[in-house]
Amino acid sequence: MGKRWMALAAAALALGSGAGQAQSPAQAQPIPVPAGWAIDWHDEFDGTLLDRSKWVPEPGGSGNGNNEQQFYTERPENLRVVDGMLVIEAHREAWGGKEFTSARIKTAGLQERTYGRYEARIRIPRGQGIWPAFWMLGADIKTVGWPRCGEIDIMENIGKEPGLVHGTLHGPGYSGEHAFGAPSKRESGAYADGFHVYAVEWEPQRIRWYRDGILYHTATPAMVKGEWVFEHPFYVILNLAVGGYWPGYPDATTVLPQRMLVDWVRVYKRP
Repeated sequence: MGKRWMALAAAALALGSGAGQAQSPAQAQPIPVPAGWAIDWHDEFDGTLLDRSKWVPEPGGSGNGNNEQQFYTERPENLRVVDGMLVIEAHREAWGGKEFTSARIKTAGLQERTYGRYEARIRIPRGQGIWPAFWMLGADIKTVGWPRCGEIDIMENIGKEPGLVHGTLHGPGYSGEHAFGAPSKRESGAYADGFHVYAVEWEPQRIRWYRDGILYHTATPAMVKGEWVFEHPFYVILNLAVGGYWPGYPDATTVLPQRMLVDWVRVYKRP
């Protein structure tokens, strides 16, 4: 028993040496944790199925107030987990009265938080009219409506701007085309050429946006032209829209299908 106890103790010490890191149950690999934060929840998209304890698919073809042209489905053609990635795939096909299909998932009712660092490693798609997003909505949207619930867009890209991603706030008095946002511009190339890490640090009275660790936008109550509505629980959304007032619409140059690949989503809290 002495040798076995020593082996167990050594194993415990080896695990303990990863202080400041969290273990991913599926991968048994340490998750790096930014200084000053502790892991809250995460999804590494291991396995073969979407984790329904964290995500809810949101099918439908309402256009979401943006005149989007896709119908969101739960079919594996549009939404799947494969090779350690979440795949959201848009197709040109007639479905539910729309010309395109895609997918949208959310953590509403499952993983809702006030404050934290939210980040995801994503490879976005490309093409005119293609609109991927990683964002958050106030969990009280059903009672107070939009934009009073608040919206935090961690990353949005529209296909006609391959070298830009946008970080944006929407609230009462600063929503839609009057939202409070800023872009992060690549020096060369397109964001769709590879994976990038998009993040916000959301704390009382302040939100900061990062791309690959580079701070590019900050918001405080004094900066927005309206009521600050970001001190209550929010949930996370990942989606790939096709068409809309802002991105415009697919044309002859748009190649479909297009995929949004998500390597992981991680949410941290202050210890």
